[in-house]
Amino acid sequence: MPFRTALSGLNAASADLRVTANNIANSSTTGFKQSRAEFADVFATAYSGISRTAIGSGVRLAAVTQQFTQGNIDFTGNNLDMALSGKGFFVLDDNGTRSFTRDGAFQVDRDGYVVSATGRRLLSYPVQDPVAGTFNRGSLEALRLTTTEAAPQATGLVEAVFNLRSDAADLSATTFDPADPATYGFTTSMTLYDSLGRSHIGSLYFRNVGSLSWESHLTVDGTAVGGAQAMTFDANGQLTAPTAPISFGSYAPTNGAAPMDVSFDFTRATQYGSTDSIASLQQDGFASGRLTGVDISAEGIVLARYTNGQSQPLGLVAIASFANPQGLQPLGENAWAESYAAGDPVLGAAAEGDFGSIQSGGLESSNVDLAQQLVNLITAQRNFQANAQVISTADDVTQTIINIR
Repeated sequence: MPFRTALSGLNAASADLRVTANNIANSSTTGFKQSRAEFADVFATAYSGISRTAIGSGVRLAAVTQQFTQGNIDFTGNNLDMALSGKGFFVLDDNGTRSFTRDGAFQVDRDGYVVSATGRRLLSYPVQDPVAGTFNRGSLEALRLTTTEAAPQATGLVEAVFNLRSDAADLSATTFDPADPATYGFTTSMTLYDSLGRSHIGSLYFRNVGSLSWESHLTVDGTAVGGAQAMTFDANGQLTAPTAPISFGSYAPTNGAAPMDVSFDFTRATQYGSTDSIASLQQDGFASGRLTGVDISAEGIVLARYTNGQSQPLGLVAIASFANPQGLQPLGENAWAESYAAGDPVLGAAAEGDFGSIQSGGLESSNVDLAQQLVNLITAQRNFQANAQVISTADDVTQTIINIR
């Protein structure tokens, strides 16, 4: 009877409509991947084989497959938004189990963890050596933004580039006194930091003590540190000594910080002309800092920026890829679970192999083509009408047969 065959066609057309409707409903869902209804014919076979005059028994829904094509990337300006270009998936901690998503709309929860819109924590490789920028690729942990202040660093080296006037008066007959400008020719100051991040004012004093010979002195917060350090120049105004960084001695801060023993590099000093000048004063210490923002590189390195001008890696975003992404089990809420059909997840980092790259400040839009889906709607509607017409025609034929006398 054609009724059952046409009924299978109605069911198939209805399934096609449901799949298309779901695609259209999620056309604005971040990271959504459209699905496609795939059908197979139904052919009843006898035990002895297929007859040449056998007729099919209709159609059935064989599968609803996800189409993991790349969606467009829309830029948002939010640094925690991440868009993947390529085959990879972000890895999420779903209450102890792992799930995977293309939705990179991440935010920070009350505990400082980076989470998806549904509260799943983003997994990353932890930092192994923050100075070298290496990560422990053997384990995964939830990415957490550091909310405490960044540790300070005591000043260890000051690089000073300056010029001392060649016609400076010889002050060798005077005794150096930082309070008496007549006992030195040139002075400059800089900020130094102790081990607790407290700032101190370091002042350098220079005085001519003979032909091409100078002395340098240091005070910290007005207290003289150590003794004089000799400096000599050649006839061309180039420094001949010292040839390496020097130390005036140790200074003990009054706030309980470790003693400060700062080295000074004067090797680029000169003695030219009739003007004292300072070209550069650079020191390697800094105070503690508060978190001001986060930057994420194309490789997935998460860098925290602090008010002290420093940055620190917090983790490397983990990316997963699958041999058969279409085999992933949909979980809803823009997430998938691994399955036997998808294959085992291969974990790595962005910009490696087939994992794709990360675009910070952007989101991957749905890959649904609305124009195509509207055409699919028309096609599914026509299929439904055609099968309904088959039922109507078969009913008319049956009624005619019944009315034969």
